[in-house]
Amino acid sequence: MSQKYHISVEAQAFYLEEHSNAVDDQYAFAYRITIRNTGEVPAKLLTRHWLITDANDKVQEVRGAGVVGEHPHLAPGEEFTYTSGATIRTPYGTMRGSYQMEADDGERFDADIPEFHLIAPRVLH
Repeated sequence: MSQKYHISVEAQAFYLEEHSNAVDDQYAFAYRITIRNTGEVPAKLLTRHWLITDANDKVQEVRGAGVVGEHPHLAPGEEFTYTSGATIRTPYGTMRGSYQMEADDGERFDADIPEFHLIAPRVLH
């Protein structure tokens, strides 16, 4: 069964030691996201919604227009990759969220961003 409106999202996180300071409980991460239109209709990314959770269960909620200043428009089979970052107060955390998309036929739908982990080296054994 095909899905008319479907966006797949893949994420990969990287610890940024040079931008982190364990003494001040500041752990910086970059993440690379690839958004792929696996549906049947071209669609444009309108907004993003992130839930960033640290190891103390403190949640940062981030909402905004587009990603990295862009609103990528993806035809079926096309993908868009970008890199951004987040800072949390513990050496371990998670991120998950969604993008609101608008198909060329006017239909709006959400593309889920599966949860991924933010892990500073030498934290988990």
